[in-house]
Amino acid sequence: MKITAALLSALLLSACVSAPPTTPQATQIAPQSLGLSGEAGPRFDDRWWKAFNDPQVDRLAELVLSGNPTLQGALARIRAAQAQLSGARADDRPQVALDGQEQRLLFSKDYIIPPPFGGSYQWYGQVVTNLSWNLDFWGKQAAIIARAKDSAMAASLDASAARLALSGALAQSYINLLLAYQENDIALQTVSEREDILRLTQGRFNAGLESASAVEQAKALLALARADVKRTAAARDLNVHAIAALTGQGAAAYAAITRPAPHLDTALPLPTVLPADLLARRPDVLAAQARIEAATKGREAAHADFYPNINLTALVGFQAIGLSNLLTGDSFTYGAGPAIHLPIFDAGKIRARYAGATAELDAAIADYNGTVLSAVRQTADAMTQVQSLESQRADQQDALDSATRALALAESRYKSGLSDQIPMLNAESTLLTSRQQMASLIANTTIQRVTLLLSVGGGFNPSAPDADAFTAATAANSQTNTAKD
Repeated sequence: MKITAALLSALLLSACVSAPPTTPQATQIAPQSLGLSGEAGPRFDDRWWKAFNDPQVDRLAELVLSGNPTLQGALARIRAAQAQLSGARADDRPQVALDGQEQRLLFSKDYIIPPPFGGSYQWYGQVVTNLSWNLDFWGKQAAIIARAKDSAMAASLDASAARLALSGALAQSYINLLLAYQENDIALQTVSEREDILRLTQGRFNAGLESASAVEQAKALLALARADVKRTAAARDLNVHAIAALTGQGAAAYAAITRPAPHLDTALPLPTVLPADLLARRPDVLAAQARIEAATKGREAAHADFYPNINLTALVGFQAIGLSNLLTGDSFTYGAGPAIHLPIFDAGKIRARYAGATAELDAAIADYNGTVLSAVRQTADAMTQVQSLESQRADQQDALDSATRALALAESRYKSGLSDQIPMLNAESTLLTSRQQMASLIANTTIQRVTLLLSVGGGFNPSAPDADAFTAATAANSQTNTAKD
């Protein structure tokens, strides 16, 4: 017994496969190097789109967050991650199994079983209860559980990121739908104005004051305006289709999506400098950080493979030769003791697994750095766009007002014969362009404001990542996830 204990101690202390000097190569970006020097950004309501005060967008947003396949996929990934966590926790606890078998065997004459059984056909059976328990001396199973928990958290944060992305996609499609309606209105208004120009030109031609070329020019411009009506109507329908798809619906929903009526100038508390807490409030950045933690724990678990795996095993049951003897008192058996698995030579498999875990950690850090840089750029770009578009608003309104007056003056001069057709057509073209640019400017300003809002986390609460999604996924998995930390 003393010899066995000494041998075991020697194996534990000196016979383990040595771990390779593999170290991570990637380094996380330091937040202080990103220029996040402003104050903490403003907080937003979880359902920020209600600020538009449009019942239709409220209804559509709820449909997007309940029926969109992308979000449903994110919730499924949460359930899968939670199932993996439950499995990892179960592996850390004692395992009990009941095994039974009965076989008709020809026992060897020259083995451990003597005659009359040796050399004869007999029934051999056993019914035993087996217990095994991984004692986890080196923390491998603890690291596996921690990795599973971090992976589950990352999946939950992914659902939060998907929720924000989908709400932003809906807002953009909804504003684009409004812009398509407005462009169709402009096209219809242009048709009406060009019909007036054609009548005026035709009247002057009939009076001998205008050429046939001017009439044809007016007809051509009217035809172009009518074609533009059809183009903008098609663009409007395409936006309806896009919104229906976002809500997880098909063509049956098209008729229920009507003209938007949002308050585009609603006041949203947007930052003017890069918020100091930008990284802590974006779910995609936090998910990337959680994956670094998961990869770190995975590397720790891979490192533990270099040490002995020690289990406690036990059995109790019945073993017998002869079917009638299986469940008798004399066939009762039991036993218990440690089971040790010690890696000595595996042709480099454990080392390769450890190197792979280290590479996964480097990849997670690289993904995190890329996500961080993208978050900073996206936020900075959105702030620049919002400031630029809002500063253009007054100039664009001045241009529209001047173009409106110019057309009225040109029409008056043309009617009175003080000028030919060209100044009037030029003025009408300038007015059309000004109207289109004004509508586009207002829509783009709203879209960029929404982009900025989402860039700084939208309504995401870092202390409770997508609580609704996480709760829904947990409820679906609760029957199998009964283990506790």
